[in-house]
Amino acid sequence: MDLADKRVTVMGLGRFGGGVGVARYLVKQGADVLVTDQLDADQLKDSLAQLEGLPIEYRLGEHNVSDFTTCDLVVANPAVKPDNRFLRSAEAAGIPVTSEIRLLVAALPNRLRTIGVTGTAGKSTTTAMIGHILGRSFGQDHVYIGGNIGGSLLDHLDEIGHGDWVVLELSSFMLHGLREDRWSPHIAVITNISPNHLDWHGTSAEYVADKRVILEYQEAGDWYVLGPGVDQPTESKAQNLTVPELGMARSAGLQLPGEHNHLNAVTAASGVSPAGVDVLPGLKCLSDFPGLPHRLQFVHEHNGVRYFNDSKCTTPEAAELAIKSFDPGTVHIVLGGYDKGSDLKPLAGLAAHQCAGVYTIGATGPVIHTAAESAPAKAQVVSCGDLDVAVREAVGRAKPGHIVLLSPACASWDQFDNYEQRGDRFIELVKKLTA
Repeated sequence: MDLADKRVTVMGLGRFGGGVGVARYLVKQGADVLVTDQLDADQLKDSLAQLEGLPIEYRLGEHNVSDFTTCDLVVANPAVKPDNRFLRSAEAAGIPVTSEIRLLVAALPNRLRTIGVTGTAGKSTTTAMIGHILGRSFGQDHVYIGGNIGGSLLDHLDEIGHGDWVVLELSSFMLHGLREDRWSPHIAVITNISPNHLDWHGTSAEYVADKRVILEYQEAGDWYVLGPGVDQPTESKAQNLTVPELGMARSAGLQLPGEHNHLNAVTAASGVSPAGVDVLPGLKCLSDFPGLPHRLQFVHEHNGVRYFNDSKCTTPEAAELAIKSFDPGTVHIVLGGYDKGSDLKPLAGLAAHQCAGVYTIGATGPVIHTAAESAPAKAQVVSCGDLDVAVREAVGRAKPGHIVLLSPACASWDQFDNYEQRGDRFIELVKKLTA
């Protein structure tokens, strides 16, 4: 669509600027832009500051149906459910609905330089690892990382050349929308798939189907990498790339703890091999990869106790991997948060058996606490309610050689705006309590 002089409604600016990049892009394309958000101006002040001076109209503190039925295009946050009444109003009025990621892939100069990464766990780290390897191999100026990992690449479209690599972390929400465009990347990576976001997708089958959009529209000459347990596509013109043994990652001297990070590393190295970087040199590029904030991030060491912030962990599977990254009987783990409908009982049993202490918080805290206490276990199980109490309890009980780990297995939305805010609060508490 030629966006010049088109009336475009952007649904959702967000406290942390999720709609800033697309709003800037639309203005640059000559569109008449209206940004609408249910939060008020004070709550959005940081995001609004990034758009200051641009010719944008705002409707804040509410949505209005007419904004969705009298425009030429609606750009919605991918996390908004398709059955949202405002989006349904737009569709009933014949107004097309798209998202930032869909605008981006339509405008990229060369699909044959795109790598897409999805999965229930590990997709952010694997995306960053792929970007790190490509940056070390071809120069960081020729690599662009975006999508669900944060930061809008629409701001950089003028810089992305035909030969540059674009690495995209693709959530199930994003892929749901990309199905309409019949778009899959040149190199597709699925780290793993297990039920998640059932509150959005409705069923496990629908979640899995949306994840597999990353493979569905690949063409001859494309490539894909599948992590453990991910089924091969029944029909695909693309070629499969085999993930090498974990021993290759161990020999490459990775800094990140955990076997799952070794798996992320070999998956990433396999994914870049069609770009001309062999697996072993690719793995060696990761020897100085520092990891990502809020993903098993080393925070502090005090009196022989090490503290790790894994706030990005929002699934039981990711929390299980975090626990297994450390020696049995040494971990004091903080679990719980917003209820996404995941089955948390197996995780609670594992934590009770393998950890030194389990500290439950948030809406799912009572379920985890009951399951952990009823498991044949050695861990202390403490119902804490909120993160402040949990960290204080864990710090007080941890002994030299132990680990205090925030790896909640749940989203943050019951007590925090996002996982970053939760992780930052954990870091603040740790440094305060161990000062």
